[in-house]
Amino acid sequence: MNKSELIDAIAASADIPKAAASRALDAMVQSVTDSLKKGDSVSLVGFGTFSVKERAARTGRNPQTGNPIQIKAAKVPSFKAGKALKDSVN
Repeated sequence: MNKSELIDAIAASADIPKAAASRALDAMVQSVTDSLKKGDSVSLVGFGTFSVKERAARTGRNPQTGNPIQIKAAKVPSFKAGKALKDSVN
């Protein structure tokens, strides 16, 4: 499912126009992004938790030359599915 299909599904499920569903989805994504930028986590009970994890610096290899390269430490977004979501998929 891509973004436009998700907007169509939201509009049909909530019985709202597609434009309103699009704005709601964009607002939700922006809110989650803003919270993660601040270092907060976002928990949606039954769905899952969005959080930021620290990835340590490490040594990698250039695939073309085989030379070792240093990969910097980074913050990466993470999602952990909630129990209800896991149960509905299985």
